[in-house]
Amino acid sequence: MISLESQVLERHLTFFQNKSILFTGGIKDNFPQQLKNAKSIQIWSWYFDYAKQLSAVNFSVECRTEADLFVFYWTKNKQEVNFQLMQLLDRAPIGQEVLIIGENRAGVRSVEKLLEPYGEIAKIDSARRCGLYHFCLKKQPHFDLEKYWKTYQHPALNDLKIFSLPGVFSANELDQGTMLLLSTIHNSIRGRVLDLGCGAGVIGSYLKQQNPNVELTMTDIHAMALASAKRTLAENNLQGEVLASDVFSDIQGKFDLIISNPPFHDGIDTAYQAVTDLIKQAKWYLNSGGELRIVANAFLPYPDLLDQYFEHHQVLAKTGKFKVYSVKVN
Repeated sequence: MISLESQVLERHLTFFQNKSILFTGGIKDNFPQQLKNAKSIQIWSWYFDYAKQLSAVNFSVECRTEADLFVFYWTKNKQEVNFQLMQLLDRAPIGQEVLIIGENRAGVRSVEKLLEPYGEIAKIDSARRCGLYHFCLKKQPHFDLEKYWKTYQHPALNDLKIFSLPGVFSANELDQGTMLLLSTIHNSIRGRVLDLGCGAGVIGSYLKQQNPNVELTMTDIHAMALASAKRTLAENNLQGEVLASDVFSDIQGKFDLIISNPPFHDGIDTAYQAVTDLIKQAKWYLNSGGELRIVANAFLPYPDLLDQYFEHHQVLAKTGKFKVYSVKVN
């Protein structure tokens, strides 16, 4: 089953005839593999869960691929969209052709304002609650990766400096949920620690700073998050492994602590699958006596999940909006 966006693209197959094509943005299906009339197909994705499903997907922060046609799947995150499109167009020749497809509720209409300074853009279809736009490049934007890096510090992080690229959770400031989780971290943590869904690396870096002897691993599915976490560690002279993993898909061995501020948003929808997988599978990745510690919005149904798979849970800290849960393996 292909997405609503791809269903709209199916109505315009003549655009793909005998062309080299680069698919990118928030693509989540196998529509590229179904195309039979294209000369060649390449895919650039920032999402490891998608890249892992298909062969020959470029999973990276930067892309230097050339193609006759770029097909961009719009996402709700405007900072991420701007970063990707400006990067692509900075390296593209004048006359570069781009199709932009996205759901109306994700704000795809704003692509006109974004790209109008750089060429000719027109809406060519509207169906399946989506809009399809055609763009032709007339003036290249200037893209400088270093200018997209953001940094911040916070009293709750002591002297840590956080580095982050656009689209990463908690990219510009310390969020309240993570702050509450950090309040439960003391300097008595030992052994192997996994920061799952690390974002910019705030939790893992703070934990490593407070407990220098722990063996730290940080994971995420987002290429921008992985790059951010690596730089946060490096800039603060901290050691840790940073790797791509879809929950536990690429995790090896067992840990004494798995800690996370898990996401519950998938694009513009609320999704619990990743958190369900985290809770369901965590015990297989914990040593005897090991702990799973997560922070979540208080209204989310995590206590039931924790009790289902661990038979009990403890609330370590709470505010009116967030709770920090802890479960341990006997």
